[in-house]
Amino acid sequence: MTTEFDLGALLAERGAERYELHTKYLNPQLPRMLHTIGFDKVYERGEGAHFFDADGNDYLDMLAGFGVMGLGRHHPVVRKALHDVLDAGLADLTRFDCQPLPGLLAERLLAHSPHLDRVFFGNSGTEAVETALKFARYATGRPRILYCDHAFHGLTTGSLSVNGEDGFRDGFAPLLPDTAVPLGDLDALARELKKGDVAGLIVEPIQGKGVHEAPPGYLRAAQELLRRHKALLIADEVQTGLGRTGDFYAYQHEDGVEPDLVCVAKALSGGYVPVGATLGRDWIFRKVYSSMDRVLVHSASFGSNAQAMAAGLAVLSVMENEQIVAGVRRTGDLLKARLTALVDRYELLADVRGRGLMIGIEFGRPSSLKLRGRWTMLQAARKGLFAQMVVVPLLQRHRILTQVSGDHLEVIKLIPPLVVDEADVDRFVTAFTAVMDDAHSGGGLMWDFGKTLIKQAVANR
Repeated sequence: MTTEFDLGALLAERGAERYELHTKYLNPQLPRMLHTIGFDKVYERGEGAHFFDADGNDYLDMLAGFGVMGLGRHHPVVRKALHDVLDAGLADLTRFDCQPLPGLLAERLLAHSPHLDRVFFGNSGTEAVETALKFARYATGRPRILYCDHAFHGLTTGSLSVNGEDGFRDGFAPLLPDTAVPLGDLDALARELKKGDVAGLIVEPIQGKGVHEAPPGYLRAAQELLRRHKALLIADEVQTGLGRTGDFYAYQHEDGVEPDLVCVAKALSGGYVPVGATLGRDWIFRKVYSSMDRVLVHSASFGSNAQAMAAGLAVLSVMENEQIVAGVRRTGDLLKARLTALVDRYELLADVRGRGLMIGIEFGRPSSLKLRGRWTMLQAARKGLFAQMVVVPLLQRHRILTQVSGDHLEVIKLIPPLVVDEADVDRFVTAFTAVMDDAHSGGGLMWDFGKTLIKQAVANR
């Protein structure tokens, strides 16, 4: 008996029900939120750094699926690799053999990580972090991990224990007994290390929430402190890794920094197959996997599957052959320079920061009396509303998708696909300038939308 399944026919028949299906069977707040802010678009396809709707209108993606779409959507090299691996009909995930693709991907990934020796492959960024936490605890024999205020390392229980935002942690206690320290505060780090129970410090070289970079020299000095106290440095490069900041890893912007464990994911997937990787030193892996009895002491059911490994190999091949990192550096410098030039022009624009194609645009209290009054009303209702007022017209009027960098933040984060070009930069800056002109005019549709946001914020209290 042959089973027939026609995916195209199913989508043609029921694709229009997408929002109703989510409301009924998935997270009901997602469609509600999208309807509220006017983000309930229907995208038909994606290519590179762009989406297209049913009418053929193109939308510029400055979000990259929270960084997953490093090479944009449907890169032909990654697509071909996945077709090839499916057509190969490999005897995948037998659990009692050693397939070549995991070893080949580990070899290629470690070539960009010269001080690291081994890789564990899982399925996501949060799983890569969970692996690092477990390995650090076991290798050092100590229970406590330090993390930085406002960090984001994932939402599973272990990674949530090192999440620096109460909004994500609330209601999920008890968590692991880990401790927050301010990013850049070496004295706070030293005080915790003196207690003798710290396994390591996990840190994002550039924090995704707010786009805050570790101060110059901090990672190197933290590494020296940690080594003195026989604790490990864990670099969370889930979002910043694989070229995002203009180097292969963000920690490489600071000379002499050599983390003991590094977490990567997102862009390694090619936007197709979930994959996470934890890279580490040989002695750490040998301690965790110390005997044949411990061969499965840490594993993942779908880790190292052939499709994920093929996608990862294709991604690294594209990055090397198309010189993606160098392109990120050029395009990122151009985007940041053009946005920075606007800071003196607009009193509502407080700061532009970041590296490569990870840029934060922060808004702040204006100086003029008329704008200051409106700003104060927004802040009183809910901090972060002005940033939302910018994000919405960028999509509605200019067909550019962006995001507010975090709850209660007046920061927009730009993390576009690494393949955006000068024309995309020009399109974004032109649109952003038009939105800021509107905001500074003191009237119009933008501030009318602000009143709607205020009403909703007050009603939700």
